[in-house]
Amino acid sequence: MARGPKKHMKRLAAPSHWMLGKLGGIFAPRPSTGPHKLRECLPLVIILRNRLKYALNGREALTILMQRLVKVDGKVRTDLTFPAGFMDVVSIERTNEMFRLLYDVKGRFVLHRIQKEEGAYKLCKVKRQQVGPRGVPYVVTHDGRTIRFPDPVIRVDDTVVVDIASGKITDLVKFDVGNLVMVTGGHNIGRVGVMAVREKHPGSTEIVRVKDSLGHEFATKKMNVFVIGKGDKALVSLPKQAGVKETILERAEQKKGSLAV
Repeated sequence: MARGPKKHMKRLAAPSHWMLGKLGGIFAPRPSTGPHKLRECLPLVIILRNRLKYALNGREALTILMQRLVKVDGKVRTDLTFPAGFMDVVSIERTNEMFRLLYDVKGRFVLHRIQKEEGAYKLCKVKRQQVGPRGVPYVVTHDGRTIRFPDPVIRVDDTVVVDIASGKITDLVKFDVGNLVMVTGGHNIGRVGVMAVREKHPGSTEIVRVKDSLGHEFATKKMNVFVIGKGDKALVSLPKQAGVKETILERAEQKKGSLAV
């Protein structure tokens, strides 16, 4: 009989997008409970050891964190398994680096290097909008933030620009056709395009059709869509492929062209 929360995770049960080798040990770092879901996050130990290569092993990663050198969204985090997730800003002052966690077109987290000005804010998707005790309205975002007295025009699924230092909402992007979106779940995870059509299916899931910059159109569930820009202009810089998924043939053509040069 299970008694209390699980504290371990086997290597083979870890999310594949962490890219841990199955021969690298029996266990994997189980993310702590926090702002992001267990299978939609990247623990700090994996960021420091496997991605940035600042540590050779878990003990070295712990030493870095215990020196209070790593901040997530402006707060020092010393927990090895703290779950950093989509749109979080990871900053290391000693090396003067800032990264934003985004998805690539294969659904893996990318530590996208950003400038200090861009690291001052993040985008948050509104997950819930309610009125609390004593009639205080509030919204809850995808990273677990509760923001009281929001702008009355804010609705569920809209994206808000949050100033990291103050935690206040500075701007708003509506969940509307014509805005730039990134897909954060499903088979099209990591793809970026302009929302073309919203298909409402009463009693079922709402479907959103998205068109990318190459003209490819794809469909996904509404819950997987995260608005990242007004019109076709993104509010955050995007990783290398800019969320455009090429077919195998397009990739082969590109490779052939680069070899010819």
